This record gives sequence, structure tokens and C-alpha cells, in this order.
Amino acid sequence: MTLSYNVLWRDMDKQTVSFRLDSDKVSTLDTLAEALDRDRSYLLNEAVAAYLKVQEWQIEQIKEGLRQANRGKLVDHARVTKMAAGWRRHR
Repeated sequence: MTLSYNVLWRDMDKQTVSFRLDSDKVSTLDTLAEALDRDRSYLLNEAVAAYLKVQEWQIEQIKEGLRQANRGKLVDHARVTKMAAGWRRHR
């Protein structure tokens, strides 16, 4: 019996980007890459993807806050102060 597989592979468009990184960070990156059996590029791509995801989330949260403020949906100062005081007690 012969099995045949057709594999379609589409690599995402990639570009080379060069930037400076502190020597200690490169060393840590290399140590991590070796421990994970990955290369620097893989780890850097993962790190950039995670960073961009967080930044996009934060920008969307700011925009949503502005939309709510423009609709008049605000929390008064006294309520925020009371909430913040509760946060400090739970430390």
C-alpha cells in the first residue's frame, strides 16, 4: 500500500530587520534558544508578536475608553478614589 500526501506550504512574507541589542540580552537569548532547541529568529519573532499583541490591545482599550468618555460614561473622582483605596489594602 502506498500513501501519498500533498502538502501545500505558504511561507508568510518575511523581511530582514536589523537592530542593536545589548550583549547580555543576546547572551540570554542564545541560552534560551539553546534550551528550547530554537533559533534566535524564532524567539525574536515570538517576542515581537507578543509585544505587538499587547500594544494593539492597549491601544484598543484606550480608544474604547475615549469612546465611553465621549458618550459621557465616566466614573466620578470620589468613586475612583474609594476603589483605589481598596486596591492598596489588598496588597
